[in-house]
Amino acid sequence: MNWEALSRQIESATGRPFKVVAAQALAGGDINSSYRLQGNDAAYFVKLNHASTLPMFEAECLGLQEIAGTQTVMVPAPVAFGASEEHAFLVLEHLEFGPSSQSSCRLLGRQLAQMHRQTRSYFGWSRDNTIGSTPQINSPQDDWPSFWRDNRLAFQLKLAHQNGYRGRLQLNGERLCSQLACFFDRYRPEPSLLHGDLWAGNSAVDKSGRPVVYDPACYYGDRETDLAMTELFGGYSQDFYAAYREAWPLDPDYKTRKTLYNLYHILNHLNLFGGGYLRQAENMIDQLLSEL
Repeated sequence: MNWEALSRQIESATGRPFKVVAAQALAGGDINSSYRLQGNDAAYFVKLNHASTLPMFEAECLGLQEIAGTQTVMVPAPVAFGASEEHAFLVLEHLEFGPSSQSSCRLLGRQLAQMHRQTRSYFGWSRDNTIGSTPQINSPQDDWPSFWRDNRLAFQLKLAHQNGYRGRLQLNGERLCSQLACFFDRYRPEPSLLHGDLWAGNSAVDKSGRPVVYDPACYYGDRETDLAMTELFGGYSQDFYAAYREAWPLDPDYKTRKTLYNLYHILNHLNLFGGGYLRQAENMIDQLLSEL
């Protein structure tokens, strides 16, 4: 990446002089490369990818702005996004992280519940975005089970078929999609603003103890989907869950739908990272079919 050209982009966005003194590559992340850009009196966090991924960064920027607009949980402030001939980039405020605590976990639970109180009249979003590097379809719908079937599970199953995962996965996946409404007989979710990709790797605590979330895949949907994903890869602390439930209790059937919602992410991991997730996806579908 031409850091001098990126410095000019940062100067244009902020209205302040900035020159890169050091560019430190950062670990973590399977999709993008990331750097800490240090100037004389400011630092920024930068994501890079192929130039063709500019729409992904644009959608991420808009998602961060939408969460920030709720004045609930903190996000790193977007600074600029754009593309050169070789790279797309996203520049964010650089935050220094610190250790989590019982109080920060409880605060995140309360703030997430407050964020979920932000609603729209439809399920979806104003534009499509990505989950990882996979397209995420956000075409608005009034009916949540139809949205989840068409824009989430059926879309991922179609990608899996294209990637060679057929047989049992597709047969039982189609059965599940055809009966999806059964999981919503007594439950009518409202369209809540969702982070969309909320696992432990996409949240932290700043040095003053404030929770921070980042790498969103925003849309408006059932708030249970965010809670479900927090339990998928390692989970959050019991203080987080207790504080969330105190702020906004969950429906008793959440435990069943949790598997339905996390199936989307396991199918996405199958499509992104390969067959190591196939058996898990098949078993989740079998479990869900057994509940019908």
